[in-house]
Amino acid sequence: MTLGDIAGLIAAIAFAILVILFAVPLLKLGRVLEELRLAVRDIGHESVPILTELQGTVRATNNELEKLSFVTEDVAKVSKHATVVSENAAQMATLFSATLGGPLVKTAAFTYGVRKAFRGEAPTPARAKGGSGGVFSRRRK
Repeated sequence: MTLGDIAGLIAAIAFAILVILFAVPLLKLGRVLEELRLAVRDIGHESVPILTELQGTVRATNNELEKLSFVTEDVAKVSKHATVVSENAAQMATLFSATLGGPLVKTAAFTYGVRKAFRGEAPTPARAKGGSGGVFSRRRK
């Protein structure tokens, strides 16, 4: 055996040791990549039902929101109509007090005066002076 053959043999053995040393991490890396592939596959299989359920939930939520928008529109209409009714009632009260309130008070006062006159009663001093003449109108001295 020559010196070149010995050097080639040493180089071949070193190369074989180097391949073995690199093979161990490569095998471990292969196992890690296989586990990663399985995890990604499982996530893909499990995420489809979750996304389907989420899609159903979003659709149901959208349906409920549409119903809620109809309800809020109806509430707005009812509120608008209630405002119109209350405004009409206020106008009717104003109209009643303007057209019948004054004459009704005058008629009541006139009939009171006529009754007093028929009974022969003299007007009370407070009434003669133009005050209200009731129990609460008397002043304490």
